[in-house]
Amino acid sequence: MNHTEQRIWLIKELQRDESQLSDYPIPNDEQGQKDLLRGLMNIWVPKDLSDEFLKIQDEYLTEENRRAGITDINDLEPIKSDNRIYLWQGDMTTLRVDALTNPANSELLGCWRILHNCADNIVHSKSGLMLRKTCNCIMEKQGHPEPTGQAKITPAYNLPCDYVIHTVGPIVQGPLTKKHEGLLASCYKSCLDIAEENGVKSIALCCISTGVFMFPNQRAAEIAVETVKNWLDETGSEMKIVFNVFKDLDFEIYEKLLNG
Repeated sequence: MNHTEQRIWLIKELQRDESQLSDYPIPNDEQGQKDLLRGLMNIWVPKDLSDEFLKIQDEYLTEENRRAGITDINDLEPIKSDNRIYLWQGDMTTLRVDALTNPANSELLGCWRILHNCADNIVHSKSGLMLRKTCNCIMEKQGHPEPTGQAKITPAYNLPCDYVIHTVGPIVQGPLTKKHEGLLASCYKSCLDIAEENGVKSIALCCISTGVFMFPNQRAAEIAVETVKNWLDETGSEMKIVFNVFKDLDFEIYEKLLNG
């Protein structure tokens, strides 16, 4: 089965489940097929998966991620003032580090909106369905929504890292408060703590809460940098920490904070 055949096979298998995309015709073009597959993954309800499905899915996603291009942390340059801290702009799911952070919602099951361009959706889409299944097991055992400011760790499956660390950031509706700031700091500290507990040597930290959760970018970056530097000072950890940004605005903010 070649790469295209794998994609079509996966689509047909997922369309066996009853959903709004079950009867959607498979497009003839490559991008249309990729979008349909991702959409089906976005709305997939967790259940057991066959060994055959997982084998084909994993081969397909590993190749897709390889084709997207992978950046290794060993090829990056740290900031001048601390050789443990890095700033990198790009798609976090293409970064080879031990762990990456996923800005999750309180369900912790990934984004259910078809083709939504949030980090949570992209992380789950590129990792594969076992990530949602694993998160579902965690949440069923927990028995309540994930609290803001904490963190959970899972395997990364088909991503070029080993772990995904999920954290729910504060949602800012109205004026920014000290509570919002404290919860955001807790997100970063919780991610670092759980990474350290699991032997993580390098981690990519994204701009938690600054997207649809509406935390102001400048203040969010200030809290992230301050929390990370304090954590490094307090623990003496040698963990390599990548501040990952996607937008030009965030890159400019972090560059001034880290190199100013």
